[in-house]
Amino acid sequence: MFVGTNLTNIRILHGFTRKQLGIDLGVTEQAVWQYENGFVSPKMEVVNRLKEIFSVKSKYFYKEDSLSKHKKVFVNHNHIAYRSSVMNSVQKTQFEAAHIENLIAFLDLMNSKLRFPENRLRELRENVIELMNDNEESRKECISKTAEYARGFLNIGEQDNSNLLFLLEKNGAFVFEKAIGDKIDAYSLWSTDDKPYIMLGNLKKSAARRNFDLAHELGHLLLHYKVEFALHDKKSLREYEHEANLFAGSFLLPKNEFTEDFKAISKVSHPDSYVELKRKWMISIQALAFRAHSLQLISYQQYRYFNIMLNRLKYKEIEPLDRELRVPRPGKIRSILQLLFEKKYLSLDELLDSMEIDIGFLTSLTGIEADFFKQYQYKQAQQFTIRDLDFKVD
Repeated sequence: MFVGTNLTNIRILHGFTRKQLGIDLGVTEQAVWQYENGFVSPKMEVVNRLKEIFSVKSKYFYKEDSLSKHKKVFVNHNHIAYRSSVMNSVQKTQFEAAHIENLIAFLDLMNSKLRFPENRLRELRENVIELMNDNEESRKECISKTAEYARGFLNIGEQDNSNLLFLLEKNGAFVFEKAIGDKIDAYSLWSTDDKPYIMLGNLKKSAARRNFDLAHELGHLLLHYKVEFALHDKKSLREYEHEANLFAGSFLLPKNEFTEDFKAISKVSHPDSYVELKRKWMISIQALAFRAHSLQLISYQQYRYFNIMLNRLKYKEIEPLDRELRVPRPGKIRSILQLLFEKKYLSLDELLDSMEIDIGFLTSLTGIEADFFKQYQYKQAQQFTIRDLDFKVD
Protein backbone atom coordinates (compact mmCIF):
# COMPACT_ATOMS: atom_id res chain seq x y z
CA MET A 1 0.00 0.00 0.00
CA PHE A 2 1.31 3.45 -0.95
CA VAL A 3 2.35 5.44 2.16
CA GLY A 4 1.28 9.00 1.52
CA THR A 5 3.16 10.49 4.47
CA ASN A 6 6.42 9.33 2.91
CA LEU A 7 5.65 11.40 -0.18
CA THR A 8 4.82 14.41 2.01
CA ASN A 9 8.07 14.08 3.94
CA ILE A 10 10.32 13.72 0.91
CA ARG A 11 8.49 16.45 -1.02
CA ILE A 12 9.02 18.94 1.81
CA LEU A 13 12.62 17.74 2.30
CA HIS A 14 13.37 18.66 -1.31
CA GLY A 15 11.49 21.97 -1.16
CA PHE A 16 8.65 21.11 -3.55
CA THR A 17 5.15 22.53 -3.22
CA ARG A 18 2.36 20.18 -4.28
CA LYS A 19 1.82 22.35 -7.34
CA GLN A 20 5.51 22.20 -8.35
CA LEU A 21 5.63 18.43 -7.87
CA GLY A 22 2.39 17.99 -9.82
CA ILE A 23 3.92 19.83 -12.80
CA ASP A 24 6.96 17.51 -12.74
CA LEU A 25 4.71 14.45 -12.50
CA GLY A 26 2.26 15.63 -15.15
CA VAL A 27 -0.66 15.51 -12.69
CA THR A 28 -2.73 18.11 -10.86
CA GLU A 29 -1.96 19.64 -7.47
CA GLN A 30 -5.16 17.96 -6.24
CA ALA A 31 -3.83 14.56 -7.34
CA VAL A 32 -0.65 15.03 -5.29
CA TRP A 33 -2.82 15.98 -2.28
CA GLN A 34 -4.83 12.76 -2.78
CA TYR A 35 -1.65 10.65 -2.95
CA GLU A 36 -0.35 12.18 0.27
CA ASN A 37 -3.60 11.77 2.17
CA GLY A 38 -4.27 8.18 1.14
CA PHE A 39 -7.33 8.78 -1.04
CA VAL A 40 -5.68 7.58 -4.26
CA SER A 41 -2.59 5.46 -4.97
CA PRO A 42 -0.46 6.76 -7.86
CA LYS A 43 -0.02 4.69 -10.97
CA MET A 44 3.27 2.86 -11.45
CA GLU A 45 4.51 5.37 -14.03
CA VAL A 46 4.00 8.14 -11.46
CA VAL A 47 5.89 6.12 -8.82
CA ASN A 48 8.75 5.58 -11.28
CA ARG A 49 8.90 9.32 -11.90
CA LEU A 50 8.93 9.94 -8.12
CA LYS A 51 11.92 7.57 -7.87
CA GLU A 52 13.82 9.65 -10.42
CA ILE A 53 12.96 12.99 -8.84
CA PHE A 54 13.86 12.03 -5.27
CA SER A 55 16.61 9.39 -5.84
CA VAL A 56 14.86 6.61 -3.93
CA LYS A 57 13.79 3.04 -4.61
CA SER A 58 10.15 2.10 -5.33
CA LYS A 59 9.84 0.40 -1.94
CA TYR A 60 10.50 3.74 -0.25
CA PHE A 61 6.86 4.66 -0.89
CA TYR A 62 5.45 1.36 0.39
CA LYS A 63 7.01 1.09 3.86
CA GLU A 64 7.56 3.42 6.79
CA ASP A 65 10.23 6.06 6.10
CA SER A 66 13.29 4.89 8.06
CA LEU A 67 14.28 8.47 8.92
CA SER A 68 10.84 9.06 10.42
CA LYS A 69 11.56 6.29 12.94
CA HIS A 70 14.53 8.30 14.17
CA LYS A 71 12.75 11.66 14.36
CA LYS A 72 13.01 12.18 18.10
CA VAL A 73 14.30 15.77 17.89
CA PHE A 74 12.59 18.62 16.09
CA VAL A 75 13.22 22.25 15.21
CA ASN A 76 11.03 25.31 15.42
CA HIS A 77 10.99 26.88 11.96
CA ASN A 78 10.36 30.28 13.58
CA HIS A 79 13.88 30.10 15.08
CA ILE A 80 15.66 29.87 11.73
CA ALA A 81 17.91 32.89 11.22
CA TYR A 82 18.23 33.85 7.56
CA ARG A 83 20.73 36.18 5.90
CA SER A 84 18.23 36.90 3.18
CA SER A 85 15.50 39.12 1.82
CA VAL A 86 13.06 36.22 2.33
CA MET A 87 13.44 36.06 6.11
CA ASN A 88 9.72 35.93 6.74
CA SER A 89 8.87 33.32 4.08
CA VAL A 90 6.90 30.77 6.11
CA GLN A 91 6.97 28.14 3.37
CA LYS A 92 10.74 28.44 2.92
CA THR A 93 11.44 28.15 6.66
CA GLN A 94 9.17 25.09 6.91
CA PHE A 95 11.06 23.41 4.07
CA GLU A 96 14.42 24.16 5.70
CA ALA A 97 13.19 22.98 9.11
CA ALA A 98 12.15 19.68 7.51
CA HIS A 99 15.60 19.33 5.95
CA ILE A 100 17.32 19.84 9.32
CA GLU A 101 14.96 17.39 11.02
CA ASN A 102 15.83 14.74 8.45
CA LEU A 103 19.52 15.47 8.93
CA ILE A 104 19.08 15.08 12.69
CA ALA A 105 17.36 11.73 12.14
CA PHE A 106 20.20 10.65 9.84
CA LEU A 107 22.77 11.72 12.44
CA ASP A 108 20.87 9.69 15.03
CA LEU A 109 21.53 6.64 12.87
CA MET A 110 25.24 7.51 12.86
CA ASN A 111 25.27 8.26 16.60
CA SER A 112 24.33 4.66 17.33
CA LYS A 113 27.73 3.69 15.90
CA LEU A 114 29.99 6.26 17.59
CA ARG A 115 29.94 9.34 19.80
CA PHE A 116 30.05 12.85 18.35
CA PRO A 117 32.44 15.58 19.64
CA GLU A 118 31.39 17.44 22.79
CA ASN A 119 28.90 20.27 22.30
CA ARG A 120 30.87 23.16 23.84
CA LEU A 121 28.89 25.77 21.90
CA ARG A 122 26.00 25.26 24.30
CA GLU A 123 28.31 26.18 27.19
CA LEU A 124 29.54 29.19 25.21
CA ARG A 125 25.95 30.26 24.57
CA GLU A 126 25.11 30.17 28.28
CA ASN A 127 28.25 32.16 29.10
CA VAL A 128 27.36 34.76 26.47
CA ILE A 129 23.83 35.14 27.81
CA GLU A 130 25.25 35.73 31.28
CA LEU A 131 27.82 38.24 29.97
CA MET A 132 25.19 40.18 28.05
CA ASN A 133 22.83 40.31 31.04
CA ASP A 134 25.47 41.37 33.57
CA ASN A 135 27.20 44.02 31.45
CA GLU A 136 26.14 47.63 32.02
CA GLU A 137 27.72 48.94 28.79
CA SER A 138 25.77 49.67 25.62
CA ARG A 139 24.53 46.66 23.66
CA LYS A 140 26.94 47.50 20.83
CA GLU A 141 29.92 47.43 23.21
CA CYS A 142 28.61 44.24 24.83
CA ILE A 143 28.37 42.50 21.47
CA SER A 144 31.93 43.49 20.55
CA LYS A 145 33.31 42.19 23.86
CA THR A 146 31.21 39.05 23.60
CA ALA A 147 32.67 38.38 20.16
CA GLU A 148 36.22 38.69 21.51
CA TYR A 149 35.31 36.35 24.39
CA ALA A 150 33.85 33.80 21.96
CA ARG A 151 37.01 33.87 19.85
CA GLY A 152 39.10 33.08 22.92
CA PHE A 153 36.69 30.38 24.11
CA LEU A 154 36.96 28.58 20.77
CA ASN A 155 40.75 28.96 20.82
CA ILE A 156 40.91 30.47 17.34
CA GLY A 157 43.95 32.58 18.17
CA GLU A 158 44.82 36.13 17.18
CA GLN A 159 46.61 35.55 13.88
CA ASP A 160 44.06 34.42 11.27
CA ASN A 161 40.72 32.67 10.63
CA SER A 162 41.92 29.70 8.59
CA ASN A 163 40.60 27.10 11.06
CA LEU A 164 37.26 28.72 11.86
CA LEU A 165 35.03 26.08 10.25
CA PHE A 166 37.08 23.22 11.71
CA LEU A 167 36.91 24.68 15.23
CA LEU A 168 33.17 25.28 15.05
CA GLU A 169 32.62 21.65 14.05
CA LYS A 170 35.06 20.43 16.70
CA ASN A 171 33.20 22.38 19.38
CA GLY A 172 29.83 20.86 18.56
CA ALA A 173 28.37 22.64 15.52
CA PHE A 174 26.86 20.56 12.73
CA VAL A 175 27.66 22.43 9.52
CA PHE A 176 26.29 21.55 6.09
CA GLU A 177 26.10 23.18 2.68
CA LYS A 178 23.48 23.12 -0.04
CA ALA A 179 21.97 25.27 -2.77
CA ILE A 180 19.66 27.21 -0.46
CA GLY A 181 18.79 29.82 -3.07
CA ASP A 182 20.43 32.77 -4.78
CA LYS A 183 19.05 35.20 -2.17
CA ILE A 184 20.16 33.28 0.92
CA ASP A 185 23.75 33.13 2.16
CA ALA A 186 23.27 30.87 5.19
CA TYR A 187 21.02 30.13 8.14
CA SER A 188 21.37 28.68 11.61
CA LEU A 189 19.28 27.32 14.48
CA TRP A 190 19.31 25.36 17.73
CA SER A 191 17.43 22.04 17.73
CA THR A 192 15.13 21.17 20.63
CA ASP A 193 17.92 19.06 22.17
CA ASP A 194 20.23 22.12 22.19
CA LYS A 195 22.51 21.26 19.28
CA PRO A 196 23.63 24.04 16.90
CA TYR A 197 23.15 23.68 13.14
CA ILE A 198 24.53 25.93 10.41
CA MET A 199 23.50 25.56 6.77
CA LEU A 200 25.78 27.31 4.27
CA GLY A 201 24.75 28.26 0.75
CA ASN A 202 27.10 27.04 -1.97
CA LEU A 203 26.27 29.38 -4.85
CA LYS A 204 28.30 32.57 -4.22
CA LYS A 205 31.08 30.94 -2.29
CA SER A 206 34.53 32.33 -1.63
CA ALA A 207 36.78 31.77 1.37
CA ALA A 208 36.17 35.30 2.63
CA ARG A 209 32.40 35.07 2.14
CA ARG A 210 32.26 31.70 3.87
CA ASN A 211 34.15 32.85 6.95
CA PHE A 212 31.88 35.86 7.33
CA ASP A 213 28.78 33.67 6.95
CA LEU A 214 30.08 31.33 9.66
CA ALA A 215 30.83 34.17 12.07
CA HIS A 216 27.50 35.85 11.30
CA GLU A 217 25.57 32.65 12.04
CA LEU A 218 27.57 32.07 15.20
CA GLY A 219 26.46 35.55 16.24
CA HIS A 220 22.82 34.58 15.74
CA LEU A 221 23.28 31.32 17.68
CA LEU A 222 24.86 33.10 20.66
CA LEU A 223 23.01 36.43 20.72
CA HIS A 224 19.55 35.47 19.48
CA TYR A 225 18.81 32.15 21.18
CA LYS A 226 15.04 31.49 21.20
CA VAL A 227 14.28 34.54 19.04
CA GLU A 228 11.34 33.73 16.75
CA PHE A 229 12.58 35.47 13.62
CA ALA A 230 9.56 34.57 11.51
CA LEU A 231 7.26 36.46 13.90
CA HIS A 232 9.16 39.78 13.87
CA ASP A 233 8.67 42.78 11.61
CA LYS A 234 11.26 43.88 9.06
CA LYS A 235 12.66 46.61 11.30
CA SER A 236 13.41 44.12 14.09
CA LEU A 237 14.89 41.64 11.62
CA ARG A 238 17.23 44.30 10.25
CA GLU A 239 18.37 45.03 13.80
CA TYR A 240 19.10 41.34 14.44
CA GLU A 241 21.07 41.21 11.19
CA HIS A 242 22.99 44.33 12.16
CA GLU A 243 23.90 42.77 15.52
CA ALA A 244 25.07 39.55 13.85
CA ASN A 245 27.19 41.62 11.43
CA LEU A 246 28.68 43.59 14.33
CA PHE A 247 29.49 40.32 16.12
CA ALA A 248 31.08 38.86 12.97
CA GLY A 249 33.33 41.88 12.41
CA SER A 250 34.56 41.92 16.02
CA PHE A 251 34.92 38.14 16.08
CA LEU A 252 36.86 37.79 12.83
CA LEU A 253 39.09 40.86 13.25
CA PRO A 254 40.21 41.17 16.90
CA LYS A 255 40.71 44.83 17.71
CA ASN A 256 44.35 44.91 18.88
CA GLU A 257 45.86 42.61 16.25
CA PHE A 258 43.86 44.15 13.42
CA THR A 259 44.80 47.68 14.50
CA GLU A 260 48.50 46.75 14.38
CA ASP A 261 48.10 45.17 10.95
CA PHE A 262 46.24 48.20 9.67
CA LYS A 263 49.22 50.46 10.35
CA ALA A 264 51.06 48.79 7.45
CA ILE A 265 48.47 49.94 4.88
CA SER A 266 49.89 52.74 2.77
CA LYS A 267 46.72 54.10 1.16
CA VAL A 268 43.73 53.35 3.39
CA SER A 269 41.18 54.77 0.92
CA HIS A 270 42.13 52.40 -1.94
CA PRO A 271 40.76 48.81 -1.96
CA ASP A 272 43.91 47.32 -3.52
CA SER A 273 45.86 48.27 -0.39
CA TYR A 274 43.85 45.70 1.57
CA VAL A 275 44.75 42.61 -0.49
CA GLU A 276 47.45 41.28 1.85
CA LEU A 277 45.23 41.85 4.88
CA LYS A 278 42.58 39.80 3.11
CA ARG A 279 45.10 37.02 2.48
CA LYS A 280 45.98 36.92 6.19
CA TRP A 281 42.50 37.13 7.72
CA MET A 282 40.48 35.50 4.87
CA ILE A 283 37.95 38.32 5.13
CA SER A 284 36.64 40.42 2.24
CA ILE A 285 38.23 43.77 1.42
CA GLN A 286 34.84 45.37 1.96
CA ALA A 287 34.53 43.89 5.46
CA LEU A 288 38.09 44.90 6.34
CA ALA A 289 37.40 48.54 5.50
CA PHE A 290 34.08 48.48 7.35
CA ARG A 291 35.83 47.18 10.46
CA ALA A 292 38.52 49.84 10.11
CA HIS A 293 35.89 52.55 9.86
CA SER A 294 33.99 51.19 12.90
CA LEU A 295 37.26 51.35 14.89
CA GLN A 296 37.83 54.92 13.61
CA LEU A 297 41.05 53.90 11.87
CA ILE A 298 39.87 55.72 8.75
CA SER A 299 37.79 58.88 8.45
CA TYR A 300 34.34 59.18 6.92
CA GLN A 301 35.81 60.87 3.84
CA GLN A 302 38.40 58.11 3.36
CA TYR A 303 35.75 55.41 3.80
CA ARG A 304 33.46 57.17 1.32
CA TYR A 305 36.23 57.33 -1.30
CA PHE A 306 37.03 53.67 -0.59
CA ASN A 307 33.47 52.66 -1.49
CA ILE A 308 33.54 54.77 -4.65
CA MET A 309 36.69 52.92 -5.74
CA LEU A 310 35.17 49.58 -4.70
CA ASN A 311 32.32 50.15 -7.15
CA ARG A 312 34.60 51.50 -9.86
CA LEU A 313 36.82 48.41 -9.65
CA LYS A 314 33.72 46.14 -9.57
CA TYR A 315 34.98 44.49 -6.39
CA LYS A 316 31.43 44.10 -5.12
CA GLU A 317 31.04 41.40 -7.77
CA ILE A 318 34.39 39.66 -7.31
CA GLU A 319 37.45 40.70 -5.31
CA PRO A 320 41.14 39.92 -5.67
CA LEU A 321 42.00 36.46 -4.20
CA ASP A 322 38.39 35.24 -4.41
CA ARG A 323 39.40 32.56 -6.92
CA GLU A 324 42.73 31.87 -5.23
CA LEU A 325 41.93 31.27 -1.56
CA ARG A 326 40.65 27.76 -0.84
CA VAL A 327 37.03 27.67 0.27
CA PRO A 328 36.68 25.71 3.54
CA ARG A 329 34.05 22.96 3.41
CA PRO A 330 32.29 21.11 6.21
CA GLY A 331 34.21 17.97 7.15
CA LYS A 332 32.81 16.47 10.34
CA ILE A 333 29.97 14.39 8.88
CA ARG A 334 32.13 13.36 5.91
CA SER A 335 34.83 12.17 8.34
CA ILE A 336 32.30 10.28 10.46
CA LEU A 337 30.93 8.48 7.41
CA GLN A 338 34.43 7.78 6.14
CA LEU A 339 35.36 6.22 9.48
CA LEU A 340 32.22 4.07 9.56
CA PHE A 341 32.66 2.88 5.98
CA GLU A 342 36.42 2.28 6.09
CA LYS A 343 36.36 0.50 9.46
CA LYS A 344 33.42 -1.52 8.10
CA TYR A 345 31.19 -0.60 11.02
CA LEU A 346 28.60 0.32 8.43
CA SER A 347 28.17 -0.65 4.80
CA LEU A 348 26.97 2.01 2.37
CA ASP A 349 24.96 -0.58 0.45
CA GLU A 350 23.26 -1.80 3.61
CA LEU A 351 22.48 1.80 4.52
CA LEU A 352 20.99 2.48 1.08
CA ASP A 353 18.96 -0.75 1.17
CA SER A 354 17.65 -0.18 4.69
CA MET A 355 16.52 3.35 3.81
CA GLU A 356 15.31 2.36 0.31
CA ILE A 357 17.25 5.24 -1.21
CA ASP A 358 19.97 5.90 -3.79
CA ILE A 359 23.22 7.84 -3.47
CA GLY A 360 21.54 10.92 -4.93
CA PHE A 361 19.30 11.11 -1.86
CA LEU A 362 22.30 11.11 0.50
CA THR A 363 23.95 13.80 -1.61
CA SER A 364 20.84 16.01 -1.42
CA LEU A 365 20.48 15.38 2.30
CA THR A 366 24.09 15.88 3.43
CA GLY A 367 25.54 18.13 0.72
CA ILE A 368 28.39 15.63 0.23
CA GLU A 369 29.17 14.96 -3.43
CA ALA A 370 28.14 11.64 -5.00
CA ASP A 371 31.75 10.61 -5.77
CA PHE A 372 32.48 10.36 -2.04
CA PHE A 373 29.76 7.75 -1.60
CA LYS A 374 30.45 5.87 -4.82
CA GLN A 375 33.90 4.79 -3.63
CA TYR A 376 32.26 2.82 -0.81
CA GLN A 377 29.67 0.98 -2.88
CA TYR A 378 29.66 -2.82 -2.83
CA LYS A 379 31.84 -3.02 0.30
CA GLN A 380 30.31 -5.13 3.04
CA ALA A 381 30.26 -4.25 6.72
CA GLN A 382 32.47 -6.42 8.89
CA GLN A 383 30.76 -9.52 10.31
CA PHE A 384 31.72 -11.06 13.64
CA THR A 385 33.36 -14.47 13.21
CA ILE A 386 35.09 -17.01 15.40
CA ARG A 387 38.42 -15.35 14.59
CA ASP A 388 37.27 -12.26 16.49
CA LEU A 389 36.79 -14.19 19.75
CA ASP A 390 39.42 -13.45 22.36
CA PHE A 391 39.52 -16.04 25.11
CA LYS A 392 41.71 -18.89 26.31
CA VAL A 393 40.75 -22.53 26.67
CA ASP A 394 42.32 -24.37 29.61
